[in-house]
Amino acid sequence: MDKIQAIRGMNDILPEESYQWEWIESRIRDWLAMFGYQNIRTPILERTDLFVRSIGTATDIVEKEMYTFTDTLNGDSLTLRPEGTASAVRAAIQHNMTYGNARRLYYCGPMFRHERPQKGRFRQFHQVGVEALGFQGPDVDAEHVLMASELWRSLGLPADAIRLEVNSLGSKEDRSKYRESLVAFLKGSELLLDEDSRRRINTNPLRVLDSKNPDTQKLVSTAPTLLEYLSNESIDKMERFKSLLENSGIKYMVNPNLVRGLDYYNDVVYEWKTDFLGAQGTICAGGRYDVLAEQIGGKPMPACGFALGVERVLATLESCSIAIPKTTPDVYVVSADETAQLYAWDVCQELRDNGLKVVLHCGGGALKSQMKKADISGANFAIIIGDSEMVREKVSLKSLRGLKMGAMDQQQDLNVTDAISKIRENNV
Repeated sequence: MDKIQAIRGMNDILPEESYQWEWIESRIRDWLAMFGYQNIRTPILERTDLFVRSIGTATDIVEKEMYTFTDTLNGDSLTLRPEGTASAVRAAIQHNMTYGNARRLYYCGPMFRHERPQKGRFRQFHQVGVEALGFQGPDVDAEHVLMASELWRSLGLPADAIRLEVNSLGSKEDRSKYRESLVAFLKGSELLLDEDSRRRINTNPLRVLDSKNPDTQKLVSTAPTLLEYLSNESIDKMERFKSLLENSGIKYMVNPNLVRGLDYYNDVVYEWKTDFLGAQGTICAGGRYDVLAEQIGGKPMPACGFALGVERVLATLESCSIAIPKTTPDVYVVSADETAQLYAWDVCQELRDNGLKVVLHCGGGALKSQMKKADISGANFAIIIGDSEMVREKVSLKSLRGLKMGAMDQQQDLNVTDAISKIRENNV
């Protein structure tokens, strides 16, 4: 019988690497708390119409990438969430969260897209999303960029490892005028476009600007830009946004072909990119989406946000040789026999009551075998308990990492209180 394995593009995160996830998740939670963002947790499954109406019918996500199925109980069309913003806004509308007050929210968790797995792109991937609902901007738009910049600094990413690209998509009216000009340009050179771009001319021509095909990229570099069609209001928003970035010392470049892959964006958009991940070089992106609430049945609500890909951030840290500390126990407790183990239980409890991370050996075995497992655990110390220690109500504390413990160096007989002090001294 064949072994059942994980679905391609949906990966197990094993203990040998999950400590990296725990580390970055902890740093991210602290970072978000610094800026006053509150956690929201939405269902993994949503009605398909939520994403069709928000992301857009002519986007790659809706056309080709969503995991959609019919609920056999009631015939509803349901979809595994491909992104988190639509769900967060849906929840805010449903529960009247922004009534009389703007909200700063964040979410984290798995998203799903039926894509061809490759470096930095998976069918189940993890995002941290930040949403500011009810804010006009552009100050909050700039704050989001500042937030991301602060995260990169706190993670130790070198300044040259990541770059910021910005653009303005203008208003709906701006894009309508630009669309006419862009379609005329593209149709005039239709035979030079790749097949996917030719298909998009009449459905979503702005996405042609973001094509990864080298020949198409060369052609669209001579196309009219959306910046030429912006209204004075959108120009003013963009200029104020850039001014706030400059005032904070954040470097950026304007990319007129930056359009994002979701239809709900307007005005300011941006992407943080790296060269370490090949084609999947965007590790964080976002912008303003003032029309999204209306698109999914709510009242008009200004809003903006961004999301970062956890897998891509971790891969960037690895490429920059930034070491993530591995969490290990402070002490591994071994015992000579079942009788000694009874005393070991009490010792472990006292150690844990004093805030130490403790592994109690289970499953028996010779002391030599137990000590090998103590060494493999990564603990700095082992506590050895035999009949003698049990009778005298002491422990034998042994250094596993060459740590000096005083006159007797590597191993000492101590009472539990003194053992705790020795362990703490070496943890500092």
